[in-house]
Amino acid sequence: MDNNNYSLDLSIIPKELTLLLEILKTENEEMKESFKNESYIDIDWNLFLDLAIHHRVYPLIFSQLKKNENKIPSNVMHTLTKEYKKNAFQMLHLCGEMEQISKHFSENQIHLLFLKGPALAADIYGDISRRTSKDLDVLIAITDLEKAEKLLLSLGYEKEVLPNLLNEWKWRNHHIVFFHPKKKIQLEIHWRLEPLPSKEPPFTELWGRRRVSSATNYPVYVLGKEDLFLYLVSHGARHGWFRLRWLIDIDHMIRRGVDFNRVEILLRKYQSLNIAGQALILTSELLNTPLNDKMKVLVTGNRSKKLSQMALSFINEMKPLNIIMSTNYYRRYLFSLKSSNSRKILRIILLFYPSSADAKTLELPKPLHFLYFPLRPLLWAWRKIRKHKV
Repeated sequence: MDNNNYSLDLSIIPKELTLLLEILKTENEEMKESFKNESYIDIDWNLFLDLAIHHRVYPLIFSQLKKNENKIPSNVMHTLTKEYKKNAFQMLHLCGEMEQISKHFSENQIHLLFLKGPALAADIYGDISRRTSKDLDVLIAITDLEKAEKLLLSLGYEKEVLPNLLNEWKWRNHHIVFFHPKKKIQLEIHWRLEPLPSKEPPFTELWGRRRVSSATNYPVYVLGKEDLFLYLVSHGARHGWFRLRWLIDIDHMIRRGVDFNRVEILLRKYQSLNIAGQALILTSELLNTPLNDKMKVLVTGNRSKKLSQMALSFINEMKPLNIIMSTNYYRRYLFSLKSSNSRKILRIILLFYPSSADAKTLELPKPLHFLYFPLRPLLWAWRKIRKHKV
């Protein structure tokens, strides 16, 4: 990688993860037989499978390894085949529901954009079976939220109960989860792409740059290419890129072509240059993603380099997101993502906004709920003390 001789310290990566990355790289090479035989020596295949499933890359791994089945144990190939077929059926199931949701929302004059799921798989990979998704994520204008909720409830969906002390859900969340008990489908309604204090384009602009997905017959709308790149970079960075699937999305977008002149305008406007540099460093180092001259400028920043090395720890840990997010290391990482002092200050202010946990610690009558603002630091400290005593 040509970025002032900088490279990630990959020494913490186990050989099973290295092999996983090598297999993913070969998808973009002309010579599919370029697997290195020595890479398959002394591999813990159980760990290899765990990594492929954890990082949600097993459909791509299966596609590559079925051309080289003689290099791996038969039980490994059997597991990959089973998981691949299961995912293919899941994506078809989601695709059918996606089309129906789009139709219902359109008939009720609610504009919505599909963020991930089959629409993203078809857009980036050209095949819905090559990417995984456990649910459907859609974006709507916050002014349509109540209308969308009533519609989903009428369609048999059930709403996740959110804490609502002083309307905290509006400040601490950016989506609501709905679940259909019969169809076994989870649907997330987003009114923001990312939680506060991130800056992002308003829904009207995103809708104006929308594209039609190729995944369905009935029109399903997705983000414009440049908006999608901004969203995927922001989403992956916020989660520490703890799944390789998100980096592979970026890699495929770049290889399939994206107007980086227009992308750069969005990155600058929404203060996302550092996290874009982080994504480009990680994809070029781990997946050999080709970078053009404009992209190479972004990977030279010291902040992007630091963020990349920090994220490598999350990629390597193979822990659930809720465990990662509970660590002080992740909190420091998340604070480092904020590119401006104003966004850092806003994040600190949000920390002082009361939560339902405060109400559980000290129950106050509704007319006195305003007291939770000055009491929050004391209630937070009290919970910490009690937790350490247990």
